[in-house]
Amino acid sequence: MEKTLVLKANIREHTGSHSNRTLRKKGLIPAIVYGHKQDAVSVSLNSHDFVEGLHHGHRLMEMEVEGKKQTVLIKDIQYDYLGKEVIHADLMRVDVTETVTIEVQIELKGTAVGTQHGGIIETHADRLEIECRVTDIPESIAINIKAMDVGSAIHAKDIALPANVKLISEPDLLVLTCHEVAAAKSTEELETEAPIAPEIIGAKKEEEQEES
Repeated sequence: MEKTLVLKANIREHTGSHSNRTLRKKGLIPAIVYGHKQDAVSVSLNSHDFVEGLHHGHRLMEMEVEGKKQTVLIKDIQYDYLGKEVIHADLMRVDVTETVTIEVQIELKGTAVGTQHGGIIETHADRLEIECRVTDIPESIAINIKAMDVGSAIHAKDIALPANVKLISEPDLLVLTCHEVAAAKSTEELETEAPIAPEIIGAKKEEEQEES
């Protein structure tokens, strides 16, 4: 994939929720740029171009602000409450030769054999924290799950990482399991399992006395 997205950014003179809403109505995304021992700068980006870059797997941006270019890494993205529209981005200044620690999405490949034996795949972690050079950041980390059968599990240490990528997440981090679907219990089974309240003798005598 292409590694660098080139975008122009404008300095934001005003910040705050009201200003941000105004920007988004104009098709712009508010963002903050920080890092490399420089002051944080509030900027705005073209929403369409930024989102298109995300869809094509870009993590690095060549950003031009007031005629000056700098390389930044998309460090964090905030979405609206529906999880659809980007409402803010955090961008970290980087050098193309430096190493960074970042979380990368996990992508499942194939159909687990266990699903043919009455099992389902349960995801316990959808991202892995890795360390690599900024130019080697993978778009996603693929896991082939075809061999997973009922009762099997995949931990972070079991996942094959791309070249020049180091695992930072705990090696024993549980990522996936394949287990049987729990059968729905009948009403009779639920009633059998339900604990029977113990009879309180004293209370029963008091009730009989009140009735008499």
